[in-house]
Amino acid sequence: MFSQASRKAIFRGASLLKTRTMATAVRDSSLPKEYGGVYTVTLIPGDGIGKEITDSVKAIFKADNVPVKWETIEMSGLNEDQASTKKQIDEAVRSLKRNKVGLKGITYTPRDQFHRSLNVALRKELDIYASLVLIKNLPGVPSKMKDVDFVLVRENTEGEYSGLEHQSVPGVVESLKIMTRYKTQRVARFAFDFAKSNGRKQVTAIHKANIMKLGDGLFRRTVKEIGAAEYPDIDVNDLIVDNASMQAVSRPQQFDVMVTPNMYGAILSNIGAALVGGPGIVPGGNFGREYAVFEPGCRHVGLDIKGKNEANPTAMILSAAMMLRHLGLEERADRISKATYDVLAERKAVTKDIGGSASTTAFTQAVIDKLQSL
Repeated sequence: MFSQASRKAIFRGASLLKTRTMATAVRDSSLPKEYGGVYTVTLIPGDGIGKEITDSVKAIFKADNVPVKWETIEMSGLNEDQASTKKQIDEAVRSLKRNKVGLKGITYTPRDQFHRSLNVALRKELDIYASLVLIKNLPGVPSKMKDVDFVLVRENTEGEYSGLEHQSVPGVVESLKIMTRYKTQRVARFAFDFAKSNGRKQVTAIHKANIMKLGDGLFRRTVKEIGAAEYPDIDVNDLIVDNASMQAVSRPQQFDVMVTPNMYGAILSNIGAALVGGPGIVPGGNFGREYAVFEPGCRHVGLDIKGKNEANPTAMILSAAMMLRHLGLEERADRISKATYDVLAERKAVTKDIGGSASTTAFTQAVIDKLQSL
């Protein structure tokens, strides 16, 4: 289990090319290592383009001799066998409990009422309570807005994603939104710790307390109380989620760190991705007391381009760099991030989603070539 000190976020801010804004999360010297300092990491390719973009990371790590060994676990939301799905979740949980750290593609969530979200199930089983998404302009990536640089911290385990709903009578469905002071306090502290460690000056609580006065009111009040009592050097304010969405598309430069209940963070991460170039470039990670799982911050499965070799692996590569920094391999993280930024800035081998024509594998090879020249 992480110590009190190591549970606090160890993030450091600096210039984009030094990639310190690619988060260095909670880490602990007890993370499992093999002889010779090799880390074993759980790899969950997921559905859609997951295998293609995690293969990019594997190729880059191999080319740069990164001391990581993969334990691959297959977990798919496309599986219709409930018993098999449960077995996959159990296997993934056991692997992550062994290794403490994972890299994950997005798993598909069927609309069928009998299928639960594997993403949500994994976070709940391991109590991975804080999602971190970095919304930032990258060099060479066309975007609707300039000078965007804000962070979304999203509570991962309750709110609208509590998964408690039933049909009381035919045609009447009751969904329970659970909000607790304890879980709001810990995600608030995560957000303030991130802000403090990165030299960020403001944390904004996103809510709908004008309508959901008790649940969202508790969230809003708790975040502001934590800020005032424990982080007096950081400004804390709040915005209603619909206003925050409007402000994000009109003047996103005003935001620094947002802390949100689960569903609002999901919405704002998609808005943020659209501002800076799309879901293929937004990295992210999920953190608990003992475990961390890194995945693209804008959770699109990409079933429509599966197997076409068109996917942009940037978000997965940068999420993997966040993972390396979490493991203490900061020099490796910086090299891989810089190589990725350089390829994007040169625009000679960029993917279709950001105006290029390169394939996933061509982009990956360009990053590997750039690494060899650094």
